[in-house]
Amino acid sequence: MASQSIRERVVGDGDSWASRRRAERWAWLLRAFPRLDEMTVLDLGGYPSTWIQGDTRPAHVHVVNIEDLDANVPDWIAVDRGDACALPAEIASRRYDLVFSNSVLEHVGGHERRMRFAENVHKLAPAHWVQTPYRYFPVEPHWIAPGMQFMPVRARAAMARRWPLAHVRSANLRDALDGVLWTELVDKTQMRYYFPDSVIRSERVLGLTKSLIAVKP
Repeated sequence: MASQSIRERVVGDGDSWASRRRAERWAWLLRAFPRLDEMTVLDLGGYPSTWIQGDTRPAHVHVVNIEDLDANVPDWIAVDRGDACALPAEIASRRYDLVFSNSVLEHVGGHERRMRFAENVHKLAPAHWVQTPYRYFPVEPHWIAPGMQFMPVRARAAMARRWPLAHVRSANLRDALDGVLWTELVDKTQMRYYFPDSVIRSERVLGLTKSLIAVKP
């Protein structure tokens, strides 16, 4: 279908626009943390593939995701199931060199849980890199839909069910509501509130801020 082809060109895993942006963001990460290969990393809400496919391998990566992940990973990666806002005690008691998170903050479920997420980021490592899409970029990034984040909830759910560029079409209204209610983009003021001691970097597209990155080297 034409819509699938368009989505693949925009956000697919191959030579898409999003893949090129991810490569640029990875280069930013390496410039911010030039000794990444010597660091222990906690990845909150991520996937092992991010690190396996990266150009630089940290000393150790611990991936914690609320989903069940494939435990068949290289020996320098560990995976656990856990809520990034309420980590199990055995993880919350550890310390790392860097906390990393990519496009997770907007999915944790409201201000109070974003505060808990940020508290864990600050507590578990002296350095962090936390990226999230920017609320006021004109295209909602999860559905590739212009202005969708500003619509009433019911309208967002209707678009989630019908918009041709959606990654997965919602089977029914409840599934659509589940998707849109668990996606809440944030702005710069909120990021500065959650990460007051960080540098808030803007990732720009055509001069417009597309995503925000809280960096504490």
